Amino acid sequence: MNRRTGLIDQAVDRLRAQITGGTWPVGSRIPAEPALTEMLGVGRNTVREAVQSLVHAGLLQRRQGSGTYVVARSELGVTIGREIADARQRDVLEVRRSLEVETARLAAHRRTPADVADLIAHREARTAAYSAGDLDAMVSTDLDLHRAIARTARNPVLLSLYENLLGAIGENIRFNFERPTHTDDNHDGLVDAIAAGDDERAVREITTYLSKQLGEG
Repeated sequence: MNRRTGLIDQAVDRLRAQITGGTWPVGSRIPAEPALTEMLGVGRNTVREAVQSLVHAGLLQRRQGSGTYVVARSELGVTIGREIADARQRDVLEVRRSLEVETARLAAHRRTPADVADLIAHREARTAAYSAGDLDAMVSTDLDLHRAIARTARNPVLLSLYENLLGAIGENIRFNFERPTHTDDNHDGLVDAIAAGDDERAVREITTYLSKQLGEG
């Protein structure tokens, strides 16, 4: 292994750690090249090759004129995403409902004051993105809120399942926001129900929200 290859591999590992560790969540835009160069302490060519390696791996996606975004947290998530790439949005919504109903119920049981503060912060970020009409920010902040609820549930198996479906869920959220018939649900009721420890209301809130997306509400 020559020195340059070693530097690229190290840069890839450090960038991957930002993704798998949650510093750069799915749906977020990674820092621009100058910031990455400074962060990694390597040249721009090394940064470009490291980023491209993660693009090829399916963890990152370049969007013309917008930047580079995280689209999966792990290679397993990429594999799952490829397997369900042709799934209908309705199928993804049905899977979301099966996961997120139980996630909301558990979160209402297991939330702590710190969890509640975190959920409120994510909800406010989502509301700000929606008010600004920034689609990329709308998707990423909505996804961040749902991930925070999944973490609050404190079930590692459920969280792992959710994390490995983030690519499909993020695309589903984007699809729903882009529909002409979309009307926003600010998730006030859902967050308030979890904060109050009201698991029955939390289940009703998330069920109603996803049922509307399915055209059942």
